[in-house]
Amino acid sequence: MRRIQLGGSQRTFAAVGLGCMGMSWGYDELGRDDNESVAVIRHAVELGVDLIDTADQYGPFTNELLVGKALKGYRDRVLLATKGGLVVDDPATYRSHRDGRPEYLRAAVDASLKRLGVDHVDLYQLHRIDPAVPVEESWGALAELVKEGKLGALGLSEASAQEIGRAHAIHPVASVQSELSLWSREALTDGVVEYCARESIAFIAFAPLGRGFLSGLIGSPQDLPKADGRHRIPRFQPEAIAANAAIVDRVRAVADGLGATVAQVAIAWVLAQGEHVGVIPGTKTRRYLRDNVAAGSLTLPPQALAELAALPEAVGAR
Repeated sequence: MRRIQLGGSQRTFAAVGLGCMGMSWGYDELGRDDNESVAVIRHAVELGVDLIDTADQYGPFTNELLVGKALKGYRDRVLLATKGGLVVDDPATYRSHRDGRPEYLRAAVDASLKRLGVDHVDLYQLHRIDPAVPVEESWGALAELVKEGKLGALGLSEASAQEIGRAHAIHPVASVQSELSLWSREALTDGVVEYCARESIAFIAFAPLGRGFLSGLIGSPQDLPKADGRHRIPRFQPEAIAANAAIVDRVRAVADGLGATVAQVAIAWVLAQGEHVGVIPGTKTRRYLRDNVAAGSLTLPPQALAELAALPEAVGAR
């Protein structure tokens, strides 16, 4: 599996990382199994996965506690990444607000370090830019925490190229984490992936499997657990699922021709968007973890890439 360099540093990470959100937040919260999730995280490290991604929002807070527990004895083998700047107002509805005030971010970093049980985080990401606070102020506060040794590299999440540039002028932007998949291509069309390549910034794609839809295992809302947060997403409504099945069918045809799974082709397509592009698919099982990691070694031939480029746009907002 290829390795990706964090912008502005000599630190690298394997192209397929592990997103830990779904272990505690958003997906089937009633079916949480923290013991299995700990086993999944440790197995990922044993397989060579070294980018482990969490956030204080997830839970809220419980996912960082879970990751901290899982990484005891494994800390020096991973690039530990977390995020701050989204504050949960109502866990039941996932309603959150942005807070990029310097004083809030300083307190959030200290709280994350305590929950994770570490003295520093390798990659700290501003989860969303607060429109009420100039990004320069938020970024400047985080840059001070780098100088203090609490944070290693700094990243942004779901930021525009202009916003990335404003932050980059103050302190190096090491990474940008945004959604990118076969059914969410905005990061390509709005120029963010290209901008990151030009500025030697790592691009980390979250939800490369379309929140599980591109695994090919979701044919109707009934395939989702009752307490699953995806029931609230427009793309997971009955009409949208039925329409978007055509995307999965065409990806499956490509996968069958390559002897791969639908999910592996979906991940490989994201990785094919640039040498600086990595992915953090989430999973709660060791079986799917192994499948995802194997996708890092799958090279899509030109014909497959052409077929995937011609896929229709997804129905429903992401």
